[in-house]
Amino acid sequence: MTTPDTDVLLARAQSWLAEDPDVQTRDELVRVIAAVEAGDANARADLADRFRGTLEFGTAGLRGALGAGPNRMNRVVVLRAAAGLAAYLLDTGTAPGTPVVIGYDARHNSDVFARDTAEVMTGAGLKPLLLPRPLPTPLLAFAIRELGCAAGVMVTASHNPPQDNGYKVYLGDGSQIVPPADSEIAARIAAVGSLESIARVPLETTGGRVLDDGIVDAYLDTVAAIAGDGPRDLAIVYTPLHGVGGGALPTVLETAGFAAPQVVAEQEAPDPDFPTVAFPNPEEPGAIDRAVALAERTGADLVIANDPDADRCAAAVPGPDGWRMLRGDEVGALLADHLLRAGRTGVYATSIVSSSLLGTMAAAHGQRYAETLTGFKWIGRLPDLVFGYEEALGYCVDPAHVSDKDGVSAALLLCEIAAEAKAAGRSLLDLLDDIAVTHGLHATDQLSVRVTDLGEIATAMERLRTTPPTSLGGSAVTTADDLTAGSAQLPPTDGLRYRTEDGSRVVVRPSGTEPKLKCYLEVVVPVAGGDVTAARAEAATRLTALRADIAAAAGI
Repeated sequence: MTTPDTDVLLARAQSWLAEDPDVQTRDELVRVIAAVEAGDANARADLADRFRGTLEFGTAGLRGALGAGPNRMNRVVVLRAAAGLAAYLLDTGTAPGTPVVIGYDARHNSDVFARDTAEVMTGAGLKPLLLPRPLPTPLLAFAIRELGCAAGVMVTASHNPPQDNGYKVYLGDGSQIVPPADSEIAARIAAVGSLESIARVPLETTGGRVLDDGIVDAYLDTVAAIAGDGPRDLAIVYTPLHGVGGGALPTVLETAGFAAPQVVAEQEAPDPDFPTVAFPNPEEPGAIDRAVALAERTGADLVIANDPDADRCAAAVPGPDGWRMLRGDEVGALLADHLLRAGRTGVYATSIVSSSLLGTMAAAHGQRYAETLTGFKWIGRLPDLVFGYEEALGYCVDPAHVSDKDGVSAALLLCEIAAEAKAAGRSLLDLLDDIAVTHGLHATDQLSVRVTDLGEIATAMERLRTTPPTSLGGSAVTTADDLTAGSAQLPPTDGLRYRTEDGSRVVVRPSGTEPKLKCYLEVVVPVAGGDVTAARAEAATRLTALRADIAAAAGI
């Protein structure tokens, strides 16, 4: 016999079941309901979680595990999101018939969610333009402005685990949504009635269509044109990590005059199950091991990896102790140095959790610097932006065409830098040493803790607020900023920032896309007499101390 609470839960599930247009999620929910009715406690907990509120729509759009129920990614949730977005666009002045471009990656159901979105846009009187196949997220961002669209939708969960999917929204400026647009769209999603009330019409009805490869070629040609004249002798190993970059980056490299990269064969084709990696994120330990092994066997000069939707770029290089992956801050410094030396003028920007080195470099070249909250939704919309990056492997090197992170264009520019260095008998590591000698060694690290219970993150943040550390890494804390208050420079965010007497910095925040608590560490060490090796040794010692102290203070 079920309890009254369980009866209410089952009634909600049955109501959902009656609306769900998807056979797979209906069958899934039928099995869960049957198990609950049979008294299965685990099934009851599963059903309760599926109906524990609605998957929240925010500045990251939607992202969550695939499955039936309002707290999962599925066709019901996507149809409502599309209807809410269409209502927002029309309510805020978008004329009927205005195009909206829709893209998708190769994850499970991405194509289905994209087609559903197109049909809802058509039903609302807008003109959907559907990208022709699974393609990189930066191509979607490019297409918005290239095609004069009012908005863009990208169905992707980027580098999340295979069971996830997501729904990222851009407005007509080609940038991701920020407040108050997110809450205004969310309010319209909440106001959507039954699924029957949502008009769904084949996308061709109002002039919408599936785009041909013309938009793909325009993006690839635009990216290839970023590279200037210069050396092209570079042996490259590349992995798209089972994602959609495999058709884009090799084409761009060859168009720009590089030899075709050697691609990791078992990771070349898109595969939504990501069978060779625990997490399809090049930052995760082991993710690029196969690419490095191929580079070692073939004597390559550089390893490049994209994440599954190709908006991030990772790189590994050979050094005296073997191959090592460059940190995001290191790649950011290399790209910035190249652009600054080339005379690119404008705003150089990064996020509060990235290295402070970019600000020092920009000032040395007389260029403006800006610091934003994490996320390219903030960086990409800065006026006069010429270069922006985040330590999480995201780089924007051509904001005139893609005002978002772009792992394809960043990879091309990094290959150009590496080829120029090789022609001069030097390496990317040598260039990083040059930067350290000129500007001081800015060394960064990260303590990232993945949790199964999000309450653990809240507990850690509360502990730091209640009992803030007075010393980190053996140096007294001089400032402790609670970023929830916001400032004239930064909107409010759930984060804490500490600065110490010796110039170290620690930023603590919950991840916006994964169940992680992240602590970002930075130390700055002067390079005395040009001895970068000694400076790096000192920095490593100080970073280790910072890591231990912030972990203890947060109780993680």
